[in-house]
Amino acid sequence: MRADALPPINKKQKGLRTMFDARCRMAVAASLVFIACPAPERAGAESLVVPDYLDLEEVSDPQVSPDGSHVLYTREWVDPQLDEHASAVWIIDTDGGHNRFLTEGSDARWSPGGERILFIANDDNDKPQIFVRWMDPAGTSTQVTRIDYKPYAPEWSPDGTQIAFVAIEPADEPWEIDMPAAPEGAEWTEPPRIVHRLHYRQDRVGYRDPGFSHLFVVPADGGTPRQITHGEWHVGAQFDGLFFGAGYDWTPDGKSIVFDGLEDVESDFLYQRSHIYAVDTTTEDLRQLTEEDGYWTQPTVSSDGEQIAFIGYRASAATYTMPRLYVMANDGSSTRLLTADFERSPEAPIWSENGRGIYFTAEDQGYGNVFYTSLEGDTRNVTSGKQVTSLVSASESRRVGAGIRQTYTEPGDVYVIPLNGRGEGRQLTSVNSDLLYNKTLGAQEEIWYTSKDGARVHGWLVKPPGFDAAREYPLILEIHGGPFAQYDGRFDFRFQVFASNGFVVLYTNPRGSTGYGEAFSQAINHAYPSVDYDDLMAGVDAVIDMGFVDTDRLYVGGCSGGGVLSSWVIGHTNRFAAAAVRCPVTNWVSMAGQTDIPYFTHSFFEKPYWEDPTRWLQQSSVMYVDDVTTPTLVMTGVDDLRTPMPQSEEYYAALKMLGVPSKLLRFNEEYHGTGAKPSNYMRTILYMMSWYNEHTLSGRADEGGDSRQAR
Repeated sequence: MRADALPPINKKQKGLRTMFDARCRMAVAASLVFIACPAPERAGAESLVVPDYLDLEEVSDPQVSPDGSHVLYTREWVDPQLDEHASAVWIIDTDGGHNRFLTEGSDARWSPGGERILFIANDDNDKPQIFVRWMDPAGTSTQVTRIDYKPYAPEWSPDGTQIAFVAIEPADEPWEIDMPAAPEGAEWTEPPRIVHRLHYRQDRVGYRDPGFSHLFVVPADGGTPRQITHGEWHVGAQFDGLFFGAGYDWTPDGKSIVFDGLEDVESDFLYQRSHIYAVDTTTEDLRQLTEEDGYWTQPTVSSDGEQIAFIGYRASAATYTMPRLYVMANDGSSTRLLTADFERSPEAPIWSENGRGIYFTAEDQGYGNVFYTSLEGDTRNVTSGKQVTSLVSASESRRVGAGIRQTYTEPGDVYVIPLNGRGEGRQLTSVNSDLLYNKTLGAQEEIWYTSKDGARVHGWLVKPPGFDAAREYPLILEIHGGPFAQYDGRFDFRFQVFASNGFVVLYTNPRGSTGYGEAFSQAINHAYPSVDYDDLMAGVDAVIDMGFVDTDRLYVGGCSGGGVLSSWVIGHTNRFAAAAVRCPVTNWVSMAGQTDIPYFTHSFFEKPYWEDPTRWLQQSSVMYVDDVTTPTLVMTGVDDLRTPMPQSEEYYAALKMLGVPSKLLRFNEEYHGTGAKPSNYMRTILYMMSWYNEHTLSGRADEGGDSRQAR
């Protein structure tokens, strides 16, 4: 492809400056190991402030051209007028040159020959559609779909004549009743939404109509999409009901698509099954490839079409089972586990060019790197270091791959990786260098500490710019969600803003977190919260022992799983001066009838609550609210179906009945969390800091606060 085939840089887009480098030093203390990464400082530099969020950009979805010469990627920024995130497709050479705007939209994919790309953008009616753009000097674009439902995860067929995609097919729920006709001109209310199942599909912006996600194919030149999977089940084995995409892959001959499918098992209290299937794109004949019950996802077909790599685990009653990497023949036979000795969870498998091994990304003790495993199960690092690096795509020859790399001081940029082992990886973009050029970031330190029962726990500190160890600073403990997830050792805008306002931020990966092996995650099996609370408190103690924390100003917060634990924390200790409990679960019994993931909720306990509610109540933070004296700010989105508003209302009402200083914030236009809308993201940070700055432990005592000891 010739360089003159590309359009000029959009003048509205930001210019780029060279990103600064960070230098790290390691120090070892008697019982605490930490790695300190000081942020660069410049004369006259300023700290990050909340309004800087409006200038923060993100990059995602880097796609290497088949010949390895270019990378497409999505660049996202805040549109302050619409209070939304806008996106565009950019293109850059793999040597870092010719970085430029290409078109509005996202989800760009190269055609097999590299002469075209597909992408998703809004049409003239502001509806998301699939478009195709020719990568010649004319740069002509054609609208391929004209549909009323949103297309997801589009992929070219191997010969470039078709495009597959996934869409949510609304469920047909007819219920005929003998209603009288409305008078002419009358405005009667809409009929009720008819729901007959607990588990249903949504898109990531809160699409709530019952429906099922299925595969479609459409001619690449445009035409009528044809649905090729059907039924009351879902393409895309996302167990929590929230649709982020689907795992599927064309076979090299273009005759079939291999995909993961999720069954709706209404009668199965603890478990929903997913399998790997193959569908004939012409006859629509469906074959199930995996036999053993389990959670199987992300199938990827080898270049010769003979083998399929996939990820998952066998059926288990455990709350968490670590997914692993498998391979099977294309007819579903000869299944083999490849990562039996690799105690990390693989993601996004990509076959090597010769079919002798598989590349993948994995969380690894608070960071993320790229790995390779042979078909004999020998696993090695492709990338390494204190970073969060992913592998998203690779050239046809597998000479070069592309992903996103994040570090303590770099929010995230496109990164190319030499998969053939020749040369070093290269950062291609620097989309936030203009924002951070004259900013002083808070230094970040990695810590390891010992919990109550001797377990080793990992975490990080973010310190205020100009930190002085001789001073005392207020401390914020932020708790991650999940709970089966991990915090990463990387740049976090919120934490940097907290630090720039004088707070030390502690964030950790207590037991239950992923990235540290299956046993570490399973430590909270049917016991959430439990030892994770001990791990969090041990982290606070370890930081206090460093000598720079003002114990009169300890604060705790978290969202989702972090909301569970922050509400649990203040029911079990009075050491915190204030709390910001966000999108929490506070009553597991009522949660089971409110959330959009009822089966997931059930899996936390061994018996249904109607058989034995004991554990359900023992693990509910609302049952310990009579021990709470901590002033508490409760924050949840009004459209939250994951941890619904009634969970916050129950907890807030109990706090008010007990006379605990508290406020409830109901965030508008928010599904799960309080920061999807840029304005709400900034509000969340500002409300938290305002609440924390209003409260101290000594102030609570001066006001005659309850001094009861926690259980």
